[in-house]
Amino acid sequence: MPGFASPPMPADGTAAQSTEPVPEAGGRLRVVLLMAGSCLPILGAVLLAPVLPKMQEHFAAVPGARALVPMVLTIPALALALLAPFAGVVIDRLGRKRLLIVASVLYALFGTAPLWLDSLGAIVVSRALLGVTEASIMTSCTTLIGDYYTGRVRDRYLALQTVCATSSATAFFILGGALGSSGWRTPFWLYAVGLLLAPAMATFLPRPTPGTTTEKASSVEPRRPFPVRRLAGICVLSVFGAVVFYTVPVETAYLLDDLGVKSSGLIGMVTAIASAATVTGCVMFASLTGRPERRLPSIFALCGAGLVLMGLAQNIAVLIIGAFLNCIGTGFLLPSLLTWAMSKLEYTDRGRGTGLWTASFFFGQFICPLALIAVESTTGSLAAAVGLLGLASALVAAGLLPVLLLRRTTSAREIPQA
Repeated sequence: MPGFASPPMPADGTAAQSTEPVPEAGGRLRVVLLMAGSCLPILGAVLLAPVLPKMQEHFAAVPGARALVPMVLTIPALALALLAPFAGVVIDRLGRKRLLIVASVLYALFGTAPLWLDSLGAIVVSRALLGVTEASIMTSCTTLIGDYYTGRVRDRYLALQTVCATSSATAFFILGGALGSSGWRTPFWLYAVGLLLAPAMATFLPRPTPGTTTEKASSVEPRRPFPVRRLAGICVLSVFGAVVFYTVPVETAYLLDDLGVKSSGLIGMVTAIASAATVTGCVMFASLTGRPERRLPSIFALCGAGLVLMGLAQNIAVLIIGAFLNCIGTGFLLPSLLTWAMSKLEYTDRGRGTGLWTASFFFGQFICPLALIAVESTTGSLAAAVGLLGLASALVAAGLLPVLLLRRTTSAREIPQA
């Protein structure tokens, strides 16, 4: 992996002015720590899925257990979506590194709390508190990537963040199932990894600080308003993008069941193929140049085509092809939306901006199954609901095309002629 990029030198030999802090060189371990931190919220999202039936059985006598046990899995994502903007505000005021370290320690404490808790209600509360720490960790890690790197290097590491998160989801699901064989509490021990990461982050992650002349000068000037208008459209689009992103991992098993596929091994194989396609898309994204947002129309079109195929599938082969096409597209989609949002943010407001984007994407994750259930109740089948989502994705692609072309034309006209 490349180290930190040095700012370019102009022709006159003077140092280039930048509003981006660039830490000292050498950073493979820093990248590893940031990627590991980015995987912690994924651990919270999928680790317990295999043991939910055992939890349901254990708490069968508890009133409301049928609703509360699934919340053990989903409530951290909801807490993350609601609180990430507040984490962003704290980041910009108190510092990225400090919040990341504290949140990693609390992540371990709240994550392992169900090992000793006997009340289902208390376990749900501990999971909600875990979501608070996940919001802080995810927002801090993403903000630090934006602080440490610029240009193509930043895009590459944001894509790598998606690769790590997607790959870890599959690994954590398998690990949760293996550990769950010895009891539903056992997987909770893995949350203690936060206690290992926190001291390493404290030691090896530099604290980003404004270091250029331009930044020092701007610190005494009135602060500019937060770029709400720049981010609003991106955040709304990211909510929809998250629904598209999570449809395959959330609904594929149900679609296969509707086709008569009952084998858990076959369902796992299809899920693995889809996960590999997402990773492939992320790797391809990292190798491309140019502005990522300009590829969004074609990306949404590809995702939509895959979903339409899945909705029309009458056999498993067509379903796999549709899932593969969709996930190639989602591999491009997440880093494209994230790098677009990061390109609109300066150092002083990057924490808040990243928090808003993170909240938008995880809110989309939370509403994904709810939205599809609502459409399914109208259409009468999940396949039809997935197909309609594919058509909606195609419409979004068509709507984005003239908007991005207009922005590109406007930007070209604003360039002064020599």
